Order: sequence, then C-alpha cells, then structure tokens
Amino acid sequence: MDTKIEAIGAGKQKASKILRVGFIGMGGIANHHANLYKKLGGVEMVCGCDIRPEANEHFKNVHGIQHTYTDFKKMLKEFKDVDAIDVCTPNGVHAPAAIAAAEAGKHVFCEKPMAMNAKEAQAMADAAKRNKVQFVMGFQHRFEPRSFAIREQVESGKFGKILYVRAQALRRRGIPNWGVFGRKELQGGGPMIDIGVHILDTAYSIIGRPRPITATANTFTYFGNKKSKVKSQWPNWDYKTYTVEDMAVGMIRFDTGTMLTIESSFVAHLEQDVFNIQIFGEKGGAIWSTSDMYFDMGTYMMNAKPAFLGNWNMWEYKMTHAIEVFRDGRKNECPAEDGVNVQKMLDAVYASAQAGREVTIA
Repeated sequence: MDTKIEAIGAGKQKASKILRVGFIGMGGIANHHANLYKKLGGVEMVCGCDIRPEANEHFKNVHGIQHTYTDFKKMLKEFKDVDAIDVCTPNGVHAPAAIAAAEAGKHVFCEKPMAMNAKEAQAMADAAKRNKVQFVMGFQHRFEPRSFAIREQVESGKFGKILYVRAQALRRRGIPNWGVFGRKELQGGGPMIDIGVHILDTAYSIIGRPRPITATANTFTYFGNKKSKVKSQWPNWDYKTYTVEDMAVGMIRFDTGTMLTIESSFVAHLEQDVFNIQIFGEKGGAIWSTSDMYFDMGTYMMNAKPAFLGNWNMWEYKMTHAIEVFRDGRKNECPAEDGVNVQKMLDAVYASAQAGREVTIA
C-alpha cells in the first residue's frame, strides 16, 4: 500500500501496542499535538513538564495527564514508564530537553526549528545516535500532498537538473504578540527561524536534500522595535524587547549547483502574505502553492495540474509518522540529519547578514 495513504488513520489500525508519550513544554503547540494523539489513537499521554503551573493544570484537566512536573530532568529521572518525549518548548530549550530525553533512552519528537543553532542541533542528533533512539523532526509541510506530487517529479527526472528554487514565507504584517518570538536570546531569530524554516525545509526536501555549501544574505529590522499605530492582525506586540529581524533574505548554493533563495518576513510592504515555492529545472518546473507544473511537450509549452493529489491532512500524517517510527519501526522520513542541515542553512543566513559577505556552510 502507498505509504502516503497508509499513514492516515494508521494509528488506530496498527495499535498492536500503545506508545507512551510524555511532553516537555505544554503550551499551544503541545495542546495541538495532544488533540491529534487522541484523535489518531494508539497513544497514551502519560506525563508532562512545564515551568508554568497553569499549563500543568490544563493538561491534567483537558488531556488527562496526571503526572506533571516543572523540571524535565526530574521527570525523566522519576517517571520511567514512557517511550517517547514530545519537545514543544520555546526554541532555546529544544536542545537541553531533547538531549536529556535521548540520554534517558527515550525517542524524541521535536517541533521546529530543531534548535537555536547548528551546534546545538548536531549535539541533539549525536545524542539520539549515541543512545540508539529515534529522533523525528516536526516539519509538517514536507508531508503535504502537493509536496509529494512535486517531489515525485523531481525524483523521476521529469524536471531534469534543478537550477533554481525560490522559497517565500512572507507576512505583510504578522509580528506575534504572544510568546517569545521577538526575543533573539530565547528564539534564535525572527521570521527566518520561525516561519522561514518551514518553507526552507519543504523546498529542501522536495529537491532531494542536496548538501548546502555557501550562503549570502541580509536581515532588516525597521518596524518591530518601534511602537506602531498601524492596524494589524496581531497588534500590541512587545516592541521594547523586540531584538529580531523583520525581514531576512538569503541565497544558498548547493553542491549540485542548484541555487535557492529564501525570503521571510514578519513585516513586508507587499499586497498579501506569501507562502510558496517555485522550482525551475532544465526540463520542467512547478509552483508549490497551486501544484501547477510546466513542461515542453513536442513543439508546445504545456501546463499540467494533478487531477487528484490525495486528501490526507499534513498534521495527521506528521503525527502518525512519528508514532509509527517510535512504535513500529517505520522508516524515519524526517530524521535529525535533515533538521541539522536546515539549521546549518539558517545559521549561514544569519552569519552572512552579520558579516556582510558570503559564508561557507561547514
């Protein structure tokens, strides 16, 4: 059976044993994960940790987790009856939480981005490998039906050599007014590491995950660190603690010769938000947002659109995939190594912007 189709609902079909999951971080994204675990089945949520007592109380009342902690090291030491840890903390805690979970012999499911920087990400991957546990990254857009459709054409050679990719995650006005998204010391950066990471990973996975070798980029802060009266969907962010970029743009060169530009913003003067990938190959190309593909056939330029892409939900695929990797030994379609490479590209964008020149990606 096609693994893309098999993934949806498989948690209920394959629950030969129950996967016991614990949380480190029980904020908004953890609640979304918890609701999906309950919907998919085959999972028991057994413990959780958050530094906020109200988050612990919420998970007890809403999701039935009775074993809650405010110190994840204490939880991992005292609560042994757990198979996998779902890391849903702010970015700055991803590395210590994931490494501690791996050292305790638990599989790790980590929300994006993998870490604050590539050094942390590599330490997380190394910890999982050293302790012989699985590490699954939480990149859901690579699991969309349209991503599979375009990736299949790339893998089959229908597009020929991939020459250029344009990846965009642009908001006209979308500075988060919750959490720590504006604090570089806790988040690692702004839109590039928060939403750019999603479109970058999706593009990177579609074109075959080539090795990035150089980057040149710049970042711009011109709006978020000032008080504004302009109406927006999320007003009244904390501009006084805002230390991240409003917009970042970069170009990455891969060892295949492929060039990729990445653009990401919380603030940009454009008509509307953009979340899209364009792919240009020697023999064909595609636009991810519409699934349209472009080829020459005979003496004509032809536009093609899949008649049917599939109708699975990317979040359900993402969660089912993680469950089955941990519980059933399914092949990991989103391993730690991918998270490390994406993190290296993010690091290089920020490093190039700071240095004002092209930088090498180790």
